[in-house]
Amino acid sequence: MNASPSRAPWRAAAAAVLLCCAAVSCTSDGPEARQDTAPTGRAAMPMAPRDLQSQYQKVIKQALPSVVQIQASQELGSGVVYDGKGHIVTNAHVVGSEKTFKVTTANSEQPLTASLVYSYPEQDLAVIKLDKVPDGLRAAEFGDSEKVEVGQIVLAMGSPLGLSSSVTQGIVSATGRTVSEAPGGATGATIANMVQTSAAINPGNSGGALVNLAGQVIGIPTLAATDPSLGSSAAPGIGFAIPASMVKTIAGQIVEQGKVVNSGRAALGITARTVVDERYQPAGVAVVTVKAGGAADQAGMRPGDIITKVGGQSISTITSLSVALAADRPGQKTSVTYQRDGAEKTVEVTLGEQ
Repeated sequence: MNASPSRAPWRAAAAAVLLCCAAVSCTSDGPEARQDTAPTGRAAMPMAPRDLQSQYQKVIKQALPSVVQIQASQELGSGVVYDGKGHIVTNAHVVGSEKTFKVTTANSEQPLTASLVYSYPEQDLAVIKLDKVPDGLRAAEFGDSEKVEVGQIVLAMGSPLGLSSSVTQGIVSATGRTVSEAPGGATGATIANMVQTSAAINPGNSGGALVNLAGQVIGIPTLAATDPSLGSSAAPGIGFAIPASMVKTIAGQIVEQGKVVNSGRAALGITARTVVDERYQPAGVAVVTVKAGGAADQAGMRPGDIITKVGGQSISTITSLSVALAADRPGQKTSVTYQRDGAEKTVEVTLGEQ
């Protein structure tokens, strides 16, 4: 995977680097077991290979027409048709700072033009809208993220390396993952509750669809991992998708309000930076500014305080602070431990909204 500003490294709990999967320009529980009607009491037989192949083809026929290719001036990515009015949801790192795009749909031989509605880098999501809605545009069906389970068969659909309408297959490898973009990355987002999948996620898949065997979109492929020991080479079978519930929440607000009015993301109401110890190792997060009336301000925190723990989790970097807050919600109470003038203090903070 070639490095580029739009495919900056991302960190997860494991020793892997995560890459945004935009390319540089150049619930179903899976197949149901077949019931064995013989009176022998044997266990149900698994789906035959031919039946599974037919199901794959059925899902692709149903869902792939809702996946589009998005071309910005510097980036190439994918998108999912959100509604019949021409709204398309994708990743914020795909649209970048662009305002206009070329979109190739399943039913268009020539690219269509589209304009940015709103980008929300904090969750790495954005919505664009086709300037003219073509006949036959098909909106995707979004599934229920709560019903996503490890082991479910999924298909990733998008335009990896510019190869439009490509499909890869795998399973849901894990749920509830929190991943955070490394410093200098494309959006700086920390995203909670992501779906981990073994389906191949490559540059250009960003913003596409992760689909279950009912043809429902259960996530938006966003990140792929690389193994630092292998340089920039991909770590096979480790990709991450933003869950459909969050996609619907953010995209729905953008479509209806023109912006995100309720992010659901917790915040302390500060700007901060990572500090290092005498060995030049990350040792905490120094508060630079405190928002008046914000969560930290109300708890008595002030510039110069060095945060070392949030809710029982040790804090050594901005990234670890973002990860600690990612699973929390506005209005939730949590403890914050910090150092001030060599003394350690712990306060209870009612979290605000980002």
